[in-house]
Amino acid sequence: MRSIIFFDIDGTLISEDEFMTIPESTVKAITRTRAKGNLTFINTGRTVFNVSRQIRDLGFDGLICGCGTYIEYGGETIFYNKLDQQFCRDISQINRKCGVTPVYEHKNGYFFDDYCPKNADLEDFLKNFVDDEIDISRRVEDGDFMFDKFVIWENPDCDMKMFRREIGKSFEIIDRGHGFYENVPLGFTKATAIEYILKKLDISIKNAYAIGDSANDLPMLKTVPNSVAMGGAESIYPYVSYITSPLHQDGIFNALKHFDLI
Repeated sequence: MRSIIFFDIDGTLISEDEFMTIPESTVKAITRTRAKGNLTFINTGRTVFNVSRQIRDLGFDGLICGCGTYIEYGGETIFYNKLDQQFCRDISQINRKCGVTPVYEHKNGYFFDDYCPKNADLEDFLKNFVDDEIDISRRVEDGDFMFDKFVIWENPDCDMKMFRREIGKSFEIIDRGHGFYENVPLGFTKATAIEYILKKLDISIKNAYAIGDSANDLPMLKTVPNSVAMGGAESIYPYVSYITSPLHQDGIFNALKHFDLI
């Protein structure tokens, strides 16, 4: 019976440094497991437009993006949680009142708000986008403004109490550390997407595997019985069934070999 493997991107498939490298052993592992009839899925917090060609070219059967708000299989969109545009505008107004610095993530791109405070973290974010040739011209005032999820940085004078109270009504607020928060519509996680796919494809949970490297992968890792932490990701070691070697020491290849998936 075929198995299905869910991969995080950053720190799992691709290095998180400026080189953004993918080990050759990772390419080989994914090719070999698919040749055995197993399915491979990306499972990421990135929205779908931000899954680069470099990642797609590894060869995946499907994509889970935006923390479960978008699912693609066989090149077709099979699920998308589309938020109401007025709701999105209302949320942007709350963020302005709170004084946080947001970046709104949509399946087709990013939106920014010039009426919210700027900070060094946002400037670094924008510089990286420019380097990656990502459009940074879109604004909250644009006629097509919508988002699937969003991130914010807190600022010295922002009202985080109001933010948690108002945004928490509709979003799970995930503390990513250092004053940075990821905000996902309630009811959607990397785990709910796995459950959806397993039911859709009629695959037993016993044949599901997940590989990640950070705390935001825990919903995914806790959902499947065969969970893998990349070497060096000590904070998630207690929650997984196997710890592989680091990314640049054939981590993906060794994990799939351990579970007899290649």
